[in-house]
Amino acid sequence: YRDLHTFELQAPTRLIEWARGDRVCVAGYGQSDGNEILQLIPPPTLLTKETQGLCPERDFKVECGGFSERPVYSLKYVPDTSLLVTSGPPDSSLQVWQVSAENSDVIKPVSTIATENDTGQSWAKIDTISARAPWVLHGSRLDRVQITEVESRKNVYTTASRGSEELSNLAFLDCNTLLLCCSTGRLCLADIRQPQSLVEAVSAPSAPCSEQWCMGTRHGAQDLEPSSQPVARLSSRGLLTLTDLRKTSELLALAKATVPSPGSSAEFLCVSWAPALEGYLAISGFDGTVHVYDTQSWDSSGREAEPIFVHKGHAFGGAGGSGDPPLVTVHTWHLQKPRTLLSAASDGSLHVWDWVQPCGKC
Repeated sequence: YRDLHTFELQAPTRLIEWARGDRVCVAGYGQSDGNEILQLIPPPTLLTKETQGLCPERDFKVECGGFSERPVYSLKYVPDTSLLVTSGPPDSSLQVWQVSAENSDVIKPVSTIATENDTGQSWAKIDTISARAPWVLHGSRLDRVQITEVESRKNVYTTASRGSEELSNLAFLDCNTLLLCCSTGRLCLADIRQPQSLVEAVSAPSAPCSEQWCMGTRHGAQDLEPSSQPVARLSSRGLLTLTDLRKTSELLALAKATVPSPGSSAEFLCVSWAPALEGYLAISGFDGTVHVYDTQSWDSSGREAEPIFVHKGHAFGGAGGSGDPPLVTVHTWHLQKPRTLLSAASDGSLHVWDWVQPCGKC
């Protein structure tokens, strides 16, 4: 490691979100007596553009917080606002939160975005954008994806799909284009200017029906058109695919990650592109580790890929609340520092780490 910071949360978290002023938002899940939503100030070394060496302050600090009566399974900061949007069981409704002003340390709920016929639907996956107005993209199934204006709660768009597959992820590629990933690995593109169009991109490799998939898009990549940014998909048995959305009839690359045998649940699968490091991605959700890969030499052979770095800090942190070894529930990359990542685990640990560039890659 070049650097490593740890912070202990009161409860497990399954999400990490960057907010205004280089702040970090986290939230708990599964607590019956309230789930914390916290905005943290990172250690000073993360707030500088260059490594400054030793620093006396190495911990996160809680800047403000609030409580949610329901588990928080997804959280997104709304760009250019002081709002957060969250979702979680028991239905697909969304909760909108106001982050505190300078003279307050409270994150308070301000509204709820209800969805039609959400009874019996799983929690909504969400993404946000503020290109035209503060919008939230949300849905739990392919035929129930909507865009809602956050402040007015006005419906802007609804998908016109006959399929009702469960979604694992969704994302804005730009203010007009959406990418949806089903748990089966199926990718679909939608254009809000053509409400009746829903184009299926390349399907996932044939696999057991029990296999589940998630996706990662390259947010924050500079000098790239959204359509040219590769999309990564990760399966519950460790398959990784890369897809160029400009040529969806074939896979750009296929590889097999070195991961443990899949468990009974794939709810914490996570794959993400490094926003400031070309061709690098990270995966987690199989155990207490985070694997980092350099994809630039990958091809379509499906051979096993060796990670260039494995973060094992959570695995050695002790047992989780259930007595089981900690499981990494989420990770994310720092937006400017190329090799800096944040990860959280089921034991409530939050780590920030930066690995040393391998020899020969300088």
